[in-house]
Amino acid sequence: MSKISKTKISTGVFWLEIPEAELFVLCGCPADSVKHLMKAGKIRDYELENNSESDQKHHSHGKITNETGPNAILLSDLSVQKGDFANLAEFPVLQMLYRQGMILPNHPNNTGVKPLLIGQENVVNAQMNYIYSGNYGLTSLEEIMASGLPREQAKEMMRIKLFFAFGEIKPSSDLLHSVIVDHEPVEVINGVKVVRKGINCYEFIYKDEVVEIDLNLAKNETYETPYQLENHYFKRDYFSVVHTGEGDGWDIDRPCMASVICFQGKIFLIDVGPNIAHTLNAIGVDVNEVEGIFHTHSHDDHFAGLTTLIHTNHKIKYYSTQMVRASVTKKLSSLMSIEESTFAEYFDVCDLEFDEWNNIDGLEVKPVYSPHPVETNILFFRTLWETGYATYAHLADVASHDVLNKMLEENKKKPGISKKLKNKVWKDYLLPVQVKKIDIGGGIIHGKANDFKDDKSEKIILAHTAHKLSKEEQLIGCGVTFGSTDVLIEGHEDYSLEFGGSYLKGYYPNVEEGEIHMLLNCKRELVSPGTILLKDKEIPDHAFLVLTGVAEFLSSEEKTSYQLSSGTLIGDLAVLFGLKSTGIYRALSHIETLRIPEILFKEFVHRNKLMEQLKKTHEITEFLQQTWLFGESISSPVQSQIAQNMTLKNYSKGEKIVYDGLMLVKEGKIELNGMQSNTSSKKHLISKGDFWGGEKIIKSKIRKKNAQAFTKAKVYSINNTDILKEIPIICWKLFEQSQRSV
Repeated sequence: MSKISKTKISTGVFWLEIPEAELFVLCGCPADSVKHLMKAGKIRDYELENNSESDQKHHSHGKITNETGPNAILLSDLSVQKGDFANLAEFPVLQMLYRQGMILPNHPNNTGVKPLLIGQENVVNAQMNYIYSGNYGLTSLEEIMASGLPREQAKEMMRIKLFFAFGEIKPSSDLLHSVIVDHEPVEVINGVKVVRKGINCYEFIYKDEVVEIDLNLAKNETYETPYQLENHYFKRDYFSVVHTGEGDGWDIDRPCMASVICFQGKIFLIDVGPNIAHTLNAIGVDVNEVEGIFHTHSHDDHFAGLTTLIHTNHKIKYYSTQMVRASVTKKLSSLMSIEESTFAEYFDVCDLEFDEWNNIDGLEVKPVYSPHPVETNILFFRTLWETGYATYAHLADVASHDVLNKMLEENKKKPGISKKLKNKVWKDYLLPVQVKKIDIGGGIIHGKANDFKDDKSEKIILAHTAHKLSKEEQLIGCGVTFGSTDVLIEGHEDYSLEFGGSYLKGYYPNVEEGEIHMLLNCKRELVSPGTILLKDKEIPDHAFLVLTGVAEFLSSEEKTSYQLSSGTLIGDLAVLFGLKSTGIYRALSHIETLRIPEILFKEFVHRNKLMEQLKKTHEITEFLQQTWLFGESISSPVQSQIAQNMTLKNYSKGEKIVYDGLMLVKEGKIELNGMQSNTSSKKHLISKGDFWGGEKIIKSKIRKKNAQAFTKAKVYSINNTDILKEIPIICWKLFEQSQRSV
């Protein structure tokens, strides 16, 4: 019988167990890996004998209900794969420490053995720092004051933090044990050894058995979502709230607590948990449609989707208090091993003031402090209308009234909260609004439904829990289904058409307004997910402008597929030049399209003398759409702008290539020679659609490579890289690629 068992849990996640050695390893820990383990039955409830006399009086027959699960995590060498975080060990570690009981006082599983983090030294250290930030946020009075708070207020927040930390902020090494792995076998535990064979490839060895673990994602693989969501389409209204998450980090069937606000047709997110792209697609929203995010705090169930918001062709606005932003930035930089200043290169930072109505083009938001282990602000929204203000409140995460009372401590030298601040917090929690979403997760760091039984809000939604609402809870508030919408102010403007006008103006910047409106008067169509817009080899008689939602291109010939963002023109070049489609275009979510007939589009191009420009750029933009770097989430206007900054050069076999920007291979093969040391170098070949260079764009420390044509080749160069610096998804993919070059 085999001593080592390996099970594939989901894409990029494996379960390895060696019962004889008491080792159970979660291999790979992207977002929601704990939920995947629960669904696979690797984490389950069981009864455990409790021999502690002090605890037996609280549990019948000396038994307690506990969870099984891993006691070790094998980390990915790469912090990011396919644009998503590859290492999010926070919740798996919490599961081991608390739900398995490895850190709980007097718990039978608290034997002094620590959870294990296995991986390369730099990766393990990054995870240690990230988990430390996830536990505590800002960890000194100076850090809190640097985020803009006065000394006395910062002192009290430090006291609150110490209460949740049981009086002491401890390094991650007090909670976890690290196993540093490289090219020589090292012992994990009880005779089990592990060795690194290559990037993301490891071997576990026990006695006479060897098992390989490969954490690399294949070309067309991405990390999976543990739950399925029904597709919805919501009308862009003047002020509405779409409910996109009512669960928590342990709910295997629902996304974590979150909402989407639609204001004057623009899309704003409240928090950004795991699998946010899946969530947005399910409600028919493309990430490029997102105007901004309002952030409550840095715990993974509200934070893990940040990389998705970088998958855009514009910087998304980041709204939170300076204190919360500082905490989030610290955690992200620890996780990615990047400078904290890099955050502002990916997001348009917009700091909010505590306890004030911050006006954002008519939408007012008031962040209010909420006691929590990490810096947290709950959020109140309002906008003026004919009968007064329409209001919504998002209370994640809050403390229960019982916990706040236990925290009461007037001695400023001890952990706790003053009566004055406690009363303010409670008054803020109960402020009446039209719609209020409340965290009722319970325990020491979450709220309780019963605390809001006297809340005067018109509608209370109970969220941030994995349990089914009890009868008592249903008397206080309600649950809502995914995708349901509360319309606070109905919209009468045609927001989708306004967006279409801005897309067309971006694509044809020199065309007069009247000509744009001629196209905007074409027929619009709401298309269901999976509907084919343009077949392979078909010559279309219409061009399609994607107004809202996400489409997809699939090419069997090139064996590629990529998403098409809102603002993308589909079939425009095929219509103009009578070309056959090079693949299938279909709706990935509910999308709204503008159908522009062939005869009208041709006349539009002719009248506005656009033919030469389109002839010049159409081949390039078509090529860009089929590349990994430029194909995803970049709309037609932005691709056109990139194309106009590209130069094509021909190279003979063996010819050296001089470059000072980003280089993209159109035809042939290029040999790159990257110096690894003073005496050795590493060579590899790249071909059509591949790229190199761009070190300046992301300020990479990767050494510049020597390049020469391995065959006769055609290469595009983009020497003016300023335009690329303003496209977050380009910078992010360059960062992801640079990891593999280290």
